[in-house]
Amino acid sequence: MTKKIIPCLDIRDGKVVKGVKFENVRDVGDPVTQAAKYNADGADEIVLYDISASVEKRIIDLELVRKVAAVIDVPLSVAGGIGTLDDFQKALDAGASKVSLNSLAIRNPDFIRQAADKFGSERVIIGIDAKANENGKYSVMLGMGKENANLDLIEWVKKVVELGAGEICLNSIDADGTRDGYDLAMLNAVCAVTDVPVIASGGCGSLEHFGEVFEKTPAAAALAASMFHFGGLTVKGVKEYLGT
Repeated sequence: MTKKIIPCLDIRDGKVVKGVKFENVRDVGDPVTQAAKYNADGADEIVLYDISASVEKRIIDLELVRKVAAVIDVPLSVAGGIGTLDDFQKALDAGASKVSLNSLAIRNPDFIRQAADKFGSERVIIGIDAKANENGKYSVMLGMGKENANLDLIEWVKKVVELGAGEICLNSIDADGTRDGYDLAMLNAVCAVTDVPVIASGGCGSLEHFGEVFEKTPAAAALAASMFHFGGLTVKGVKEYLGT
C-alpha cells in the first residue's frame, strides 16, 4: 500500500504560514530552510503553495520555487496564481515537478485538458477545497474557503479526471488546521468515483490520524502542515509508525 507523506508549505509574503480553516494565520519560518529539513527527514514530496498569489493576481514566486527545488531531491508540487500555459511552463522550468490548479480550473475547466495535453496528466494536480453542506453532500469552495463555487464535489471530481487531471489534492475546510483528523468520509466519497491518486489534506493531529487515513481510505498520500511545523511530529517518525 502506498503511504506517501507530504509536508505542505503554505507561503505568504515569502514566509511559511499556517492557520485554522484559513483563519488566524501565523508565521512558521523560512520556506527554503523548512523544505530542506523535510527533505532530509524523508518526505516523499513537498508542496509549495503561495496562498495569496491568486488573490493578488500574480504567479507564484518563481525565484522561491527555484530556491526550494535546489535544496530538495524529491518531487516539488507548486500552486498559486497559475493563469496560463506559459505560467505552467515557467513553474516547471523553475523546478516544479507538478503544478496544482484550483480556482483557474473552476473558472476555465478546459485549461485542465490543455495542460494535460501539453505537459502530461502526471504533471497536472487539481487542488480542491471542499466542505460539507446542509444537503448531506460536499460543496467546492473558492477564495480560501470563503466563496461557494456552486459545484458538487463528486461531480467536480468526475469532471476534472475526465478532462485529464492526474491527481487530486483534497482539502477539507471543515478539518483544516483543527488537528481533529482527516475527513475520512469525504475522502472515501471521492476515492469511490476515481482511480487517480487522491492526496488527503486537512485535519491531521496525531500519528494515529496518519494510520487511519491509510487504513480506512484508499488515499495515495497524506499531506500535513501544522503537525510538522509546530505539532511535534517528524516525517521520519510518521514513517516509522506506519512501518514504511
